[in-house]
Amino acid sequence: MCTGVRFDDGNGNMYFGRNLDWSVPYGQKVVITPRGYKYKTAFLGENANSPALIGMGIIAENTPLYFDCANEHGLAVAGLNFPGYAKYAEAAIDGKTNVAAYEFPLWVALNFKTVDEVEKALKDVAIVARPINDQYPVSQLHWIIGDAKRSIVVEYTERGMEIFKNDVDILTNQPGYAWHKENLRNYMNLFPQMPKEVKWRKETLTAFGSGSLMRGIPGDYYAPSRFVRVAYLNTHYPDKTSEEENVSRLFHTLTGVAMIDGAAAMADGAFEKTIYTGGYSSKTKTYYYSTYEDPAIVSVKMEDFDLNSADLIQA
Repeated sequence: MCTGVRFDDGNGNMYFGRNLDWSVPYGQKVVITPRGYKYKTAFLGENANSPALIGMGIIAENTPLYFDCANEHGLAVAGLNFPGYAKYAEAAIDGKTNVAAYEFPLWVALNFKTVDEVEKALKDVAIVARPINDQYPVSQLHWIIGDAKRSIVVEYTERGMEIFKNDVDILTNQPGYAWHKENLRNYMNLFPQMPKEVKWRKETLTAFGSGSLMRGIPGDYYAPSRFVRVAYLNTHYPDKTSEEENVSRLFHTLTGVAMIDGAAAMADGAFEKTIYTGGYSSKTKTYYYSTYEDPAIVSVKMEDFDLNSADLIQA
C-alpha cells in the first residue's frame, strides 16, 4: 500500500511526496539520472538529451526503476500499488506510443515539463505488461503526476487508459480514483474548527476539546480510509511560505497516514509498514526522505551532483 500527496506554496513551487508501504525494503536508494544519460526504452528506441531527474528507486539493467521521481523542470510522478485493477496491454499495440509499465515514471519525467504536456501525450499511450527481466515481475500500479499547478491520476485498466483530474491532489490504492472521489462525499461533515456551545433544554453543552468536528474520520490503514484522511489533512493544512515549513508540512501530512509495524498484516502474514517517506521540492530541486528505522529527514540536492554526466548516480 502507499499514499501520495501534492501541494504548492502559492509562488509557483511544488511539493510532492509519498509513503511507500510494504513489509520489507527493496534496497531502494536515491537515484539521480543526469542529462547525459542515454536510455534504451523497451519500445521507443534511445532516449537522450533529457532533463536531470532525482527520486527513490533501484537500478536494474542500467535502468532506474523509480518508485517516485521528479525532473528539474518541476514535474513529478509516483507509482502506487493497484492490484486487481491495473490491467496493462499484453503486447505492444500498433499505432500507439508503447511504454513498458516498469519504465512509465522514467518516461514521464524524461520527456515532459508539465502535467498539461503529459495529459495530452497519454491519450495515445499504451502501457504494456513487459518486465525488465526475470528478477522483477510486472507491478500493478496507478500513478499520481503533478507540477506546480495541478495533478492527475493515471490508471490503465481493462477499459484502457484513464486519466483523472485530481482536485484533491492525493492518491492511495485500490479501488480506482473515481470511487475514492465519490466516497469523499460521505465525509463532508468533517471540519477542523472548534464547535460552538449548544443548548439542550436548560443544559449548555461544550466540546471536550479540539477535534470534535473531526469525529468520524477513519483512522485505520485501509486504502479508502487513508484516502479520506490524507485528503482531509492536505486540504486543511495551513498554507506555508518557506522551504522548511513546506517540507515539514509534507512529512507531517504523510506521517498522518503512515503505517506502523504490527498493526496491519498482509495476506502472507507479514506486517506492512511505511518503508520510507520521500518528497521533492521544486523550489530547491531537493529530494527529502526518511525511513522507518530512522525518521530523521535526509536531504539530497540535485545540483550538488554532476548533472551533465552520462552515468546514473546513487546518493
